Amino acid sequence: MAQVEVLLPKMGESVAEATIIKWLKEEGETIEADESIIEIATDKVDSEVPAPADGVLVKRLCNEGDVVKVGDVIAIIAGEGEAVAEVTAPAAEPAKEVAAAAPVAAEPVMAASTATTAVAATEEPISKNGNSGRFYSPLVRSIAEKEAISMAELEAIPGTGQGGRLTKKDLLAYLPKRSTQSATTSATPVAPAIVAAPATNGQAKVVSQPTPVQPAISVGGQDEIIEMDRMRKLIADHMVMSKHTSPHVTSYVEADVTNIVNWRNKVKNSFQQREGEKITFTPIFMEALVKAIKDMPMVNVSVDGDKIIKKADINLGMATALPSGNLIVPVIRNADRLNLLGITKAVNDLANRARNNKLKPEEIQGGTYTITNVGSFGNVMGTPIINQPQVAIMAVGAIRKKPAVIETPQGDTIGIRHMMYLSHSYDHRVVDGALGGTFVRRVADYLEQFDVNREI
Repeated sequence: MAQVEVLLPKMGESVAEATIIKWLKEEGETIEADESIIEIATDKVDSEVPAPADGVLVKRLCNEGDVVKVGDVIAIIAGEGEAVAEVTAPAAEPAKEVAAAAPVAAEPVMAASTATTAVAATEEPISKNGNSGRFYSPLVRSIAEKEAISMAELEAIPGTGQGGRLTKKDLLAYLPKRSTQSATTSATPVAPAIVAAPATNGQAKVVSQPTPVQPAISVGGQDEIIEMDRMRKLIADHMVMSKHTSPHVTSYVEADVTNIVNWRNKVKNSFQQREGEKITFTPIFMEALVKAIKDMPMVNVSVDGDKIIKKADINLGMATALPSGNLIVPVIRNADRLNLLGITKAVNDLANRARNNKLKPEEIQGGTYTITNVGSFGNVMGTPIINQPQVAIMAVGAIRKKPAVIETPQGDTIGIRHMMYLSHSYDHRVVDGALGGTFVRRVADYLEQFDVNREI
């Protein structure tokens, strides 16, 4: 057979590179077409790359931990006993880029300072993960070392990549602004932030407020130190970024979902026999969310500086817990175009593939509103964090039997009802309390008005 090159496949429009997590096959091993040979991770999702043909894995062109660009050759498959043609490993590409890019960035820096910031290698090694947990690609680390940028200085540079990740573009844009003083004092504490405070004469008084510093953590002899995995670091960065970006407000409503519980109990067995899968409460909650979003589309927006981007599509994200304990948010696109059966099928499919690490990168992108079910853990309510760049998220709590007042034409009575709390967190920059509170009440109204005689 002819020699076959295994390329890093395209994994969505916004994904340009991936990190090699683990090789599943050794050099010299016989493999079959479509058999997974390597695990990779992007900023979006972890996945496996299958072999494009039968043969022998004769050459692996990258190592675990390397960051490889989409389209790069990562391995060679050949027939038994065939010679392997020389192929340049993708790891060599970053070195070429650094060599070409560094002089462009270095010239204005040297013109403004001295040669001390030119090409001298930094004595402090640049680690793959900084103290903040932010990941640095081999290309970024190489440029930093060439420009004598310390780890502390690198940590202070804002990143525009996924979850605040520092990209090559960010680093090259930073270099011309860098001075000799910033390079030599980057390890010193960050200057206090300047904020405005009220003054007695009616004018704003400028005061300094020190930037919060994480306290030192003492570690005892019996304590266990657990290294965060890659996904946990991304989640941590994303959550901190969201709280820094959006002023969160949460409104709560208690909903009577007795009709929904009774209806599901009535249809769940016949539905499973007919469709071969279960019907859960989540699709019903999503259907109510879609109706409320169509009534109040200003919760289905994003913020771009001082502009509000009103989304034409309703793409619902559903927070899904993974066996590892991490969290991922697959997206049901155009949920407003699906009926209850269609939403149920989509929910079951995405949840199953999420737990089995089979999601595609594009299936966790483009969400415009997110729902999370904290009731699955027995929690009655929660204060969810907005999934940026969205502006709102709803948590549904556990359904519990409670005594409640039932209004009838003959008068009020006390009865046992199935009750549930809805928690709606929203970005107070663009969603005020009136809209945020009315929206969650509207979702509850749709749930309470559910037709117990409905067919699916």
